[in-house]
Amino acid sequence: MFHNRFSAITLLISGTLFVLYPAIRPFSDESSLEGATAFASTEWLVAHIFAIIGFTLLPLGLLGLHTSLKDTALKSLTYSAVVLCSLGIGLTLPFYGGETYGLHAIGLEAITRQTDALVSLANVVRSGPGLIMFIIGLLFLATASIIVAITFWRSGKYQKWSGIPFALGISLYIPQFFAGQPLRIAHGVLVFLGCVSIAVALWRRDIPNHEKKA
Repeated sequence: MFHNRFSAITLLISGTLFVLYPAIRPFSDESSLEGATAFASTEWLVAHIFAIIGFTLLPLGLLGLHTSLKDTALKSLTYSAVVLCSLGIGLTLPFYGGETYGLHAIGLEAITRQTDALVSLANVVRSGPGLIMFIIGLLFLATASIIVAITFWRSGKYQKWSGIPFALGISLYIPQFFAGQPLRIAHGVLVFLGCVSIAVALWRRDIPNHEKKA
């Protein structure tokens, strides 16, 4: 089925971007001009754009799971997962937009003026209603990922464990923000493995039985 393979490809791309995001993103003392230099860098822009694209592709990946189970009793679960994932991403991306372009502009201006006073504005960008929306969005995503894991476990058409790495990776998204770069890259790898696990399951679903046996 075309939907399965398309979804598998989008999940593979998404998972890869979740690894590249923390690997490319500059980590520094964000209370100094070193932080301003990080904000102003091309790496900062590219890394966060990768994260935005990675999140955006997730519902397309889960859509394949919903399509493959639409004639089963689990269709309401998969539909809920797609809806929650889409809502979660809608609430999450404005925060990433502020991180990407707002902090980049702050960094450029701080370097131009050669003052670290402007760097403290990063806390303003990262707080308030935007932060609340961000947390709620990630909680919606975590809920969607758990529903995906439950769906795989109950489906009878896929290996039961296929959704577990994905659920773990997405559910740990909030805690990983308090870690350093090595652990954040490790978390990105976990999300990647979760996406790959689902992608492989969807792709194999398209292979005719006689080819699987061969």
